[in-house]
Amino acid sequence: MAAGYLEILRARHAVRLLTGTLVGRLPNATAAIALVLFVRAEGGTYSLAGALAAVYGTATAVGQPVLGRLVDLFGQPRVQLPAVIASALAMTVFAFSGTGPLPLACAAVAAAGLFTPPLEGGLRALWPSVLRREDQVHTAYAMDAVAQEVMFTVGPLLVTLCVSLWSERAALLVLNAVGVLGALSVVVSPPSRAWRSAPREAHWLGALRSPGLLVLLGAFLFVGIALGSITVASVPYADEHGGDAVYGWLMAALGLGALVGGTVYGARRWSGVPERRLRVLVGLLAVCYLPLMLMPGAVAMVLLTVVSGVFLAPCIACAFIIVDRHAPSGTVTEAFSWLVTTFTVGASVGTGLAGPVVQAGGALWGFAVPGAAGAVSLLVLLATGRVLAAPAGSAVVAASSENDPNRAAEPRFSSGDRA
Repeated sequence: MAAGYLEILRARHAVRLLTGTLVGRLPNATAAIALVLFVRAEGGTYSLAGALAAVYGTATAVGQPVLGRLVDLFGQPRVQLPAVIASALAMTVFAFSGTGPLPLACAAVAAAGLFTPPLEGGLRALWPSVLRREDQVHTAYAMDAVAQEVMFTVGPLLVTLCVSLWSERAALLVLNAVGVLGALSVVVSPPSRAWRSAPREAHWLGALRSPGLLVLLGAFLFVGIALGSITVASVPYADEHGGDAVYGWLMAALGLGALVGGTVYGARRWSGVPERRLRVLVGLLAVCYLPLMLMPGAVAMVLLTVVSGVFLAPCIACAFIIVDRHAPSGTVTEAFSWLVTTFTVGASVGTGLAGPVVQAGGALWGFAVPGAAGAVSLLVLLATGRVLAAPAGSAVVAASSENDPNRAAEPRFSSGDRA
């Protein structure tokens, strides 16, 4: 299993790009908990903390595809570096101004989210230029999905460590400074500086003019809803079975399941078209959510939560392949950013939807939401099978690197990126 991952990590620049991207995304991954802790330390209410976190999340969802399109047009360094500096400066303003002037606080938090650089989409656009074989790129997508689970597990721990060692303000400042260093490591690397998007057709819809991509985004909106609803439904369950400690174990179990599933998925070479495989994976994801409604004792519930997360990372990794197949030429970074945005919006909708459901029917009905959302996602994929089966772009073999003096064609995806 480790051989495929080691092969990728041995590739030139691979470790630097993966590590730099993960470190660069730390401010975004830890923003919600860091904002809540800082607002509480400033004497603000949880309602204010939640509102500012929502402002940040909404601004990030808006900014990712916009910045992704700019990356496709102007290259990574010209967009990513100014964006990460602007985001860090905005969060620094918020850290020193506090919540006192509320309009300033909202504007600073919104700017920090809006200028969050699309490092995630940028990394996936770079993989084909770093890894020359298609199967290696597929494995890298799975490794990327697994690494995200590690980051979202370690990130909150780093926030609490900074708070315990220094203060809530220091946590905001340190994590954003580290994020700038991570992004800088990526954008000054040779693959990032050399990368150029394929020629694109001028169109105001950009990547969204691909019907297949729209179908995928619709399906993953509901996958996000499923994931977001679990975080809320687990709260009343934990209150009845041990409190905050049980809730922490449930959230960790969800990440552990995704980590294990993504690791196993990426270690195997899969045959057949990824669109068909995604339908199977989403179906299994929906089925694995259903046992949560049994709500057994805490230990058994943790094990069920591990199982419920097993197919999440494989679904995401498979979706990365499909995005690359369906993204119109010259829009690959924007397309990946749209997937990030859609998943984030779905998770936010899931948390908002599960609240009233839990209030009305308790944890049992709350745990019914993930299974229902997963089923709807599967129905979307089944109902639009013909659309998803026709990848955008006609070429399976794209022009090779513009830096290659021999101009030798090599097998590539439909996105046709060049490095």
